[in-house]
Amino acid sequence: MKLLLKISFLGTNYNGYQVQPDKPTVQQSLNEAAKRIFGFDCDIVGCSRTDSGVHANEFFACVSQKGENSLECSIPMESVPLAFNSVLPDDIAVIGASTVDSDFHPRYGVKYKEYIYKIWNSPIKDPFGYDRSYHSPKRFSDESISKMDLAAQRFCGRHDFSAFMAQGSKIVDAHREVKYASVSREGDLIIFKVAADGFLYNMVRIMVGTLLLVAQGKLEPEDIDGIIESRDRKNSGSTAPACGLYLNKVEY
Repeated sequence: MKLLLKISFLGTNYNGYQVQPDKPTVQQSLNEAAKRIFGFDCDIVGCSRTDSGVHANEFFACVSQKGENSLECSIPMESVPLAFNSVLPDDIAVIGASTVDSDFHPRYGVKYKEYIYKIWNSPIKDPFGYDRSYHSPKRFSDESISKMDLAAQRFCGRHDFSAFMAQGSKIVDAHREVKYASVSREGDLIIFKVAADGFLYNMVRIMVGTLLLVAQGKLEPEDIDGIIESRDRKNSGSTAPACGLYLNKVEY
């Protein structure tokens, strides 16, 4: 058996999830915490790699003893989050724990992931949203938000999303199936929500940059179809900052 951790974290101080030399990462913090708890090195495999500065409301990681494909955990499951949280930094929290079969893989077993992107849309900045949302000071009209939502819905379905993939990416097959996508406003906060069976490097952030062009009147919702069909990164919008992006839900 393996230990499956359900985690949330604020990504501001981390260079993404995956361990990198001489840079702080979420995985490194989990590795250090697990060694303190169990007394030996562990392999901790996450459900996603996440970019530097990206946050997670829901993230899963499997823990096994290093060199093994299992973990003997004598701690009661209800106490595992407490054990980890007592030694983790304040910006990473284990919010649940369970056991899974030894052949379970937290990334390959995912049916779909849901991301949200937060845009603070007000001429007045929000100090409590600093590094947790993207500040777009010119307020968009209700009509602009509706157009953004219509444009987002055009991402749905199975497409080649090469136009929404970071240049230089080595991925060969850029086909992904978007299950749903929407844009809504909650006060001064605009929220883009999208779920898919997989995401390309910077895909959500490029989607956001393109939707902002729709809000600014530089694109119409139906233009999304042509951008997708072009498979050309030059035709989509800029890459929105990482600070507004959250891995929000993982479905197995």
